[in-house]
Amino acid sequence: MALQEDFNQIIDYAHFWNWAPDWGEVQRIYEKFPDSFSVLTPFAYSYLEELNRTTTSDYGLPLFDRNGQPVKVNVGMKLISLAIAENQNNQEYVKVLEETKKYFKYIKVNNDENGRNRVMHGFVHPRFWSKENFEQLIHHIAVLSPYSKF
Repeated sequence: MALQEDFNQIIDYAHFWNWAPDWGEVQRIYEKFPDSFSVLTPFAYSYLEELNRTTTSDYGLPLFDRNGQPVKVNVGMKLISLAIAENQNNQEYVKVLEETKKYFKYIKVNNDENGRNRVMHGFVHPRFWSKENFEQLIHHIAVLSPYSKF
């Protein structure tokens, strides 16, 4: 799939109001400024996580419970594991979820004042991101998109 097709696939399956307009902007920005991948990558990772969440029981949970306490939801590898566990009836999707694990990794960091070790984009400094990494991430999101349940 070519990059333009990847963007179109993502937009076609994205939540119409919440995500599709932003993906249109990402596409326009990246076309005009190809070196913008370092500022667009965090957005893509946020979407990847929300896309995975739509196929789990975590999707649609409120931010706070009735007592005003934050509702805990799964993130990163735990979210992928939940999606795999809850989608065993769709082995094709489970296979793609297994491939998603390469975009996340756990690393024990003793000095983690910002909690930035939970996903690859948080652990690796933006100067180490590449255009190729960004385009691979976009392609993977496009492959996952038909499974979304927005």
